[in-house]
Amino acid sequence: MNALVALCHFCELHGPRTLFCTEALHPPSPTPSQAGAPIPGDRESDREGEGLTMRANSSATQRGDMCEGCRSLPASHPGFVSVDSETGIRFLSHQHPRQPQLFSVVRQACVRSLSCEVCPGREGPIFFGDEQHGFVFSHTFFIKDSLARGFQRWYSIVMVAMDRIYLINSWPFLLRHLRLTIQSLQSTALKVFDSEQCVCPQRAVRMNSVFSPAVFPHQRSGNAARSLPSLTQHTNLWASLHSSFSWLLKACGSRLTEKLLEGAPTEDTLVLIERQTEQEEEMSCWEGAEGGGTRPQCHQSESELYRDFLFDEGKAEGYPGPKFRSLRHLRQVLGTTDFRQLAWHVLMGNQVILRGADPGLIHSAFTMLKALLPVGCVRSVTYSAQYEEAYRCNFLGLSPDVPIPTHVSSSEFSVLVDVVSVERGSLYSAACGENILSLYQFNISSTNSQPTDKGPTLLNKIEVALSNENLSVDVVSHCLLCLKEEWMNKVKVLFKFSKVDGRGREDTQKVLALLGATGPGEEDNVRLLKFWMTGLSKTYKSHLMTAVRGGERPLSQ
Repeated sequence: MNALVALCHFCELHGPRTLFCTEALHPPSPTPSQAGAPIPGDRESDREGEGLTMRANSSATQRGDMCEGCRSLPASHPGFVSVDSETGIRFLSHQHPRQPQLFSVVRQACVRSLSCEVCPGREGPIFFGDEQHGFVFSHTFFIKDSLARGFQRWYSIVMVAMDRIYLINSWPFLLRHLRLTIQSLQSTALKVFDSEQCVCPQRAVRMNSVFSPAVFPHQRSGNAARSLPSLTQHTNLWASLHSSFSWLLKACGSRLTEKLLEGAPTEDTLVLIERQTEQEEEMSCWEGAEGGGTRPQCHQSESELYRDFLFDEGKAEGYPGPKFRSLRHLRQVLGTTDFRQLAWHVLMGNQVILRGADPGLIHSAFTMLKALLPVGCVRSVTYSAQYEEAYRCNFLGLSPDVPIPTHVSSSEFSVLVDVVSVERGSLYSAACGENILSLYQFNISSTNSQPTDKGPTLLNKIEVALSNENLSVDVVSHCLLCLKEEWMNKVKVLFKFSKVDGRGREDTQKVLALLGATGPGEEDNVRLLKFWMTGLSKTYKSHLMTAVRGGERPLSQ
C-alpha cells in the first residue's frame, strides 16, 4: 500500500510535532541485465523468520534541538527496517520521512490533525485531505501524564495516502486496529499515572503552589515535556510501534484487491447475489437460533456464481453414466423437432418434467436447458420421488415410478419427457459407452404441440446458432448469453412501460413493434416477454419504482 503511518504529538513548548513515522519502500523493478543481480543491502539476516524481520538501519538522521517530548529516538539511534520476505517491501521507521516531499506532507497532516481537523470531543477518527497534499485518516487521543497541563497530553496517529477511495474503504479496518494500539498505550500510561499520583498527588501540589504564567511550563520539576516511553514505562515502545505500523501497512495493502469489471452487472448476476444474500441470512438466523458461531461469508465472483447456478456445484459429476455435454449435444440426441418443442416449453415458462431412472442424465439435461432462461426464471427440483406443482418448479426430475396427476398431463402448460432404458446386452452397452441413444429412448408428450415453422424470434435465432457447425460450443454459449441479454433489455423496457407507467394496450402494442416483437410469432414473443418479467431482480424493480415515485412527487405537490 502506498501510504505511511505517523505518530504525532502536541508539545506544550513547540506545538504539533511528528514523533514517529513508518513508510513502505517497494523494491525497484529489475532491468533485464539486473534480473539475476542481488538487491543492494539484502542480507541473509533480513530473511530470517517468517513475514517481517527487523534490523537497524545504517544511516542516522540528523536532528535539531528538540525537547524530550518531541523526540522519539535518541540521536545515535539509526531507526528500524522491516522486510516483507514475500514481496520484498521494506518498512522504514524514523522520526521523519526520508524524502523531503513526504516530510512536508506529513508535517501538514500532523499540524492539521492536532489543530483544526478534530472530531467532537477531540478524541476519535476523522478524514481530511486533498489531491495535492494527500488524504489523511487521523485518530486523536489523550495520554495521561501527572505533570502535564490538565493531567493529559494530546497525540494522534495519522495514515497518509494519495488514494482517497482506498483509504475510505479501509476506514473500518484502520479504526479497529488503531484503536487496539491506542487503548494499549492509554491503559499502560494510566497505570503509570495512578502509581505516580499515589506517591505524590499533583493536584494538591498545584493548588498549594504560587501560580506564575511566565514560568508555568517549567514549574513541574523542570520536565514539562516528557517522552512517551517515560509516560508508559515501555522501554521498547518505538520498536513495538514500528512492528504495529509495519503490520498495519502490510495488512491494509493486501486486504483489498482491484478487479476489472466489464460494464454494469447483468440481471443474472443481481439475482444470484440476492439469492446468495438470502441464503447467508437464513444460515445466520439458523446458527443464531442454534447458538453456534457465525459461518464466514464467501463472496464469489460473477463467473463463479453463474457456474455454480448452472451446475449446482458439480452435483451431476457425482453420478455415473453418460451425460449431456452441451445444448447442441442435447439437440442432436433429441432430434430437431423434439428439441424445438422442448425448448419452446422452456422459453414460455411451462413446466418441463423429465422422468427416468438415471438422475445424472436428467441433471445434465436440466443444466443445458437452464442456460436458455434468465436466472430469475429458473425454479428447479432436480430429482424427486413425488410430483411437485408448477408454481414450485418449472424444471422437475422424477423417478420412473412416479405418476403424473391428470390435471398436469392434460394441461397445455407442461411437457413430459420419459427417459426409457433400451434393453441391450451388457457387451453392447459397454461398447457404446457415452452414446446416449444406445442406452435410452426419449418420449416427449404434451397436449400443446406447436407448429415447427412458428415460435418466438429468440428460439429461431438459438436454433440458427446451434445448427451452425462452424461455431464451437464456447462461441454458441457466448452467443446465447448475448441473445438473453438482448431480450432482457426488451423485458426491462416493457416492464417500465406497462407495469410502472401503466400505459394502455394501444401504446404497449407500439412499444412491442419498436422492440421487434411483432410480426411472425408475435403471440409467443409477448408470452416470452411476460414470463421473463418474473426473472427481473428485486434490486432493479425497487430501483425503478423508487425513481418513478421520486419523479412523480414534485408533480403531486
